[in-house]
Amino acid sequence: MDVPSVGARWSQVRRLAGYGAALSMSLYLAVKIVWIAAGLFGHAPDGYGTADWVLLNVVTVVMAATGIVLGLALAQPWGRRLAAGPVIFFSWVGAGFLVPMLPYVVISSFFGGDGSGSAAQGEEVFIAIGFAGMAVGLAVALPIYLRERWPRPFLGRVGDGPAHSSALVTAAMAVAVGLGLLWSSWALGGTLGLDPVSRAQLELNDRLLSGSSGLWALLGAWSVWTLTRGRPARLRRWVPMTLAFGASGSLFAWSGWKLPMVILRPGGFVTGEYTAVAIVEHALGIGVGLALLAAILRAARGTC
Repeated sequence: MDVPSVGARWSQVRRLAGYGAALSMSLYLAVKIVWIAAGLFGHAPDGYGTADWVLLNVVTVVMAATGIVLGLALAQPWGRRLAAGPVIFFSWVGAGFLVPMLPYVVISSFFGGDGSGSAAQGEEVFIAIGFAGMAVGLAVALPIYLRERWPRPFLGRVGDGPAHSSALVTAAMAVAVGLGLLWSSWALGGTLGLDPVSRAQLELNDRLLSGSSGLWALLGAWSVWTLTRGRPARLRRWVPMTLAFGASGSLFAWSGWKLPMVILRPGGFVTGEYTAVAIVEHALGIGVGLALLAAILRAARGTC
């Protein structure tokens, strides 16, 4: 049976969104290069040694460069010829980092700035444009790219194919629900697992970030449950497939970023949780993200 294409108009949208993502992330990359140069000349921020500051920003430079390449791959024909494994992994991590942040960016934009100087504000504008532009670009270009390259997992309805789950996937969904409820409780003012000293320093943005993480963890559990159980049967398959991809990537990417921060504490980094709680939650987030991705790929293969 022939698979319907997305059409020339959607392919053009994908190209524009991919180029926009790459261009936006180039602004972020430029700021990070300037910060590395400033650190090498002895102008690292208070609380950071030169080596810590340079290393931290080198890591983000590599991430930004990878994001630029990903945006171009989504836009240009050669991106369709890349090996499936690297494309799926890097798009999964990139989308997991940025796309789930869009609701947070919209909500936090209603609150005022911190009154920093004009130079710092200029840098923050470039960073904000870089993140937001890359997030929007991925949110638009990536689903179209995946639909064009691997169309069948996104076609039809949830109940059209065989449903399959396992004890590991069920456990991963349960842990995702637990993490989602924990993070949501922190957003609503709960204190379970929070250090009494550190939680006093939590700001509104910290609460919003916790709420965003909690929401996407719960969405990840629900969407994978839908794919693996085949219910609700009439729901269009692309909805849980897309949500599961982004939510599982969010669990993996953010926990993979925060776990080293909690352990190494660069620049005096402080987390609101007890250290042991933070280590356990982020280790679980990494494992759950990988387990949910495996379930998504298994469900996708079942439709091919």
